[in-house]
Amino acid sequence: MILRKSQTMNYQEILLKDIRTKIDKEVSLIDEVATALSISYDAAHRRISLKSKFTIEETVLLCNYFDISMDSLFRKEDKYVLDKTKTIKSISDFKLYLEKSAQLLKDFKANNSTVYYSAKDIPLHYTIGGTLLSKFKIYVWLNILTAEQNLSFENFKIEESMLNESSQLVTVFENTNRVEIWNDTTINSALQQVFYFFEAGLLNYNNAKLIIEDIKNIILNIEKKIQNNTLNFDIYYNELLVLNNTVLFTNEKKSTFFIPHNMLSYYVTSDTKICVDEKEFIINQLKNSKSISKSGKKDQKIFFNRMYQKIDFFTNRIDNYLVE
Repeated sequence: MILRKSQTMNYQEILLKDIRTKIDKEVSLIDEVATALSISYDAAHRRISLKSKFTIEETVLLCNYFDISMDSLFRKEDKYVLDKTKTIKSISDFKLYLEKSAQLLKDFKANNSTVYYSAKDIPLHYTIGGTLLSKFKIYVWLNILTAEQNLSFENFKIEESMLNESSQLVTVFENTNRVEIWNDTTINSALQQVFYFFEAGLLNYNNAKLIIEDIKNIILNIEKKIQNNTLNFDIYYNELLVLNNTVLFTNEKKSTFFIPHNMLSYYVTSDTKICVDEKEFIINQLKNSKSISKSGKKDQKIFFNRMYQKIDFFTNRIDNYLVE
């Protein structure tokens, strides 16, 4: 919902209208407001009937309780306020990032939610968890974000428990209807990162080969999903657009849009207009993309063979690497 100065509704009416969209139709708005503000039924009724006004403190409490963006009440038509996840500069920051991301996505755990992922790189939910690739990706992210590249991967220490904590975020993705848009470059950065750190002497030969094997297993598992006609998963191939790692979660009650800031950091908004506009853009992208899930066997093999050829190319580069 967008607030414009010319609207006849006052701010309290606008807030109440937003709250109504957040609760089930059969649920009493008076009861919900009374619970959120810890006030009596009569006091809540006076506010809903506009006989009493919300205080500033009550407005903040209601917005937090019903997950309503304050900026939607006060912004101008062409201006928005976005939340931003914390920039990651340490292991503890990454742990907080996982926790914050899981919290932001708590409303999309049900399988009636859909996530649209514009995959510039291999999507995050494939590269976190308990694999060697998961540890390597954290190592790469911290190296790039902190510019400290003297520590070898083999000497990089991370709590195994933190890798396991990321499974909560993976579960959210696994339980939604996933629509991913890939192209020929989606797999490139992960493979190039392996070779970069191997060539720099910061990643040994055995681990480089194992990490590439993890990447290959991701592609094999995706191909298996396609072959098995997995119901809640669809992958599209788009050869025209430069993808950007934007992610849109949506269901009947809410949408949340993640816009990349740097590496793992995202700007986040649940603004209705922004999310509607983004969904329309994604739908148009899909119209210009090929559904690999619905394609014939030949087109599916062509798509996945491109990935396997790149994996083989980097595997051979590592196998045949000679230090001059």
